[in-house]
Amino acid sequence: MADVALSKSGAPMRGLLFARRGRNRLDVTDWLTYGFLVLGLLIMFTPVAWVVLSSFKTQANLQEFPPSILPYSSETAVVEGFDQPLPLFDVTLKDGTKVRLAQIRRVGRNAQMINPHNPGAGRVTVAVTDAVPVRKVRLATENYTNLVASSGQAMSRYVYNSLFITTVATIITLVMNSMAAFALSKYRFAGSSVALISILSTLMIPATVVLVPTYLIVAELGLVGNLWGVILPTVATPTGVFLLRQYMLTIPDELIEAARMDHASEWRIFWRIVLPLSSPALAVVAIFSILSRWNDFLLPLIVLNRREVYTLQLALNSFQSEFEVRYDLMLAMTTLTALPLACAFIFLQRYITSGIASTGIK
Repeated sequence: MADVALSKSGAPMRGLLFARRGRNRLDVTDWLTYGFLVLGLLIMFTPVAWVVLSSFKTQANLQEFPPSILPYSSETAVVEGFDQPLPLFDVTLKDGTKVRLAQIRRVGRNAQMINPHNPGAGRVTVAVTDAVPVRKVRLATENYTNLVASSGQAMSRYVYNSLFITTVATIITLVMNSMAAFALSKYRFAGSSVALISILSTLMIPATVVLVPTYLIVAELGLVGNLWGVILPTVATPTGVFLLRQYMLTIPDELIEAARMDHASEWRIFWRIVLPLSSPALAVVAIFSILSRWNDFLLPLIVLNRREVYTLQLALNSFQSEFEVRYDLMLAMTTLTALPLACAFIFLQRYITSGIASTGIK
């Protein structure tokens, strides 16, 4: 039975990856389809790859123009008579010969350099257009170590706050949305259509429009500076209610009637029958909720007014000051912030396609 189940679950995936219109060779439509998929893959993942690679670049490497794809670092040499290592440059002299010199300082379009192997020969003045920095590919892992060292115990606090908000809000969202969807899909009562339309109509209201009223309510409840002030205003989502309702419409009413004939309570039917059968749709709503809660910035910005309750997104904003932007630490923090989302997507991705596809089938 396990082999049969495995073959049935693996067949659609193999059919999706290797399906083609032509029998013996690829058809023109096959080339167009695969080209479109590859183009979409590049569009979606190129920014992600760029951020990850840039998180291993030094601050000087990040400020270069034109920017480099790979992380480079300048090679240096310890020269007698100088306290700090000097950067190396390949210099083209006037007679056409190329030598490797160490730069002492740069003044305008000229730079003072010295031979690192023979510092007694004296300094030479070289035009910067004739000097090419000696660089090699190197991962600046110190970006991550400096991030942890500079944040200290605050980093673990930021991670805890984000995980707490995301986990608790997602659990409450799934419970409330599934209960509303169960009532709208399996109960017949006056005003059910009006209730559904009213819930869906809130999708047309931008979040920024209700931001001030939301803050006033949170302030009246005394939840300013509290993590629950971010969790409670966003636990009910019209998108989640709609997706779960559409999926629950596919559950046969006869199954629920049979459970009622066996004297099962409405809560038992909901908890033991409806929720397990709705797991693909619940996974889709969970993905949407995790993405929204983890990346939320505006509501935590106005509600969480103490550094002790900052989330990772607010902490990420702290690397930008009035006079300086620490791009190296910011990109390292961005990469670490995106890792939990990637893990959640990998864990739940097998439910996404089936869940979204099934929500429109009655």
